[in-house]
Amino acid sequence: MTKIHRTAAAIAALAALSLGCGTPAEAGRCFKKASSGTNTTKSGAKFQAYEALLQSFDWGVWGAYMATGSTPGYKVSPHYSCKTGGLGYNCRAVATICKTS
Repeated sequence: MTKIHRTAAAIAALAALSLGCGTPAEAGRCFKKASSGTNTTKSGAKFQAYEALLQSFDWGVWGAYMATGSTPGYKVSPHYSCKTGGLGYNCRAVATICKTS
């Protein structure tokens, strides 16, 4: 992993922790989370922001996403706002997260 990618990963993890950890909702209930990510590409910054969202409420879901690309037990609907700056792009994600099981 390059130094830039490690730095971006550290920033994303810090963003997830600084935004606080909430208690996931019961099945059928929804909640909102926000995060941000920085990367040299817009798609990379969105990915970092999405990872930070998942980490902010359930590390197991983040692990499943990294392994399979799915978020078992949750429907995650993010919206992104991206700007140039930092390492290239900074994207803020706001998501509605609904527990499905």
